[in-house]
Amino acid sequence: QVQLVESGGGLVQAGGSLRLSCAASGRTFSSFAMGWFRQAPGKEREFVAAIRWSGGSNTYYSDSVKGRFTISRDNAKNTVDLQMNSLKPEDTAVYYCAETPRYYADLRIRNEYEYWGQGTQVTVSS
Repeated sequence: QVQLVESGGGLVQAGGSLRLSCAASGRTFSSFAMGWFRQAPGKEREFVAAIRWSGGSNTYYSDSVKGRFTISRDNAKNTVDLQMNSLKPEDTAVYYCAETPRYYADLRIRNEYEYWGQGTQVTVSS
């Protein structure tokens, strides 16, 4: 089993920055990639960013955050961070860390992920 714990959420003014962190533990040796998703009230949980643990560590971003958010990894610590800059009120959501063991997963798809954290609230004021 893989356990995921997010941290770093909070309240920030529009234009500001936050850095989220996801700590993975357990059976991480079978993990292929990590992703960040977010869910605002009344909306579906949507893809934000993803990164592979090893091999080609390509990163993936949704169009809405590209150029503002950066995903990174620390393999030694089993952590994945999401640096969020130039935050907008529409970024307000609960942000979830997720893991998939599937090599061929489309990392933009929610149902490809097997394990999820509890989420951390990000609120951006206007």
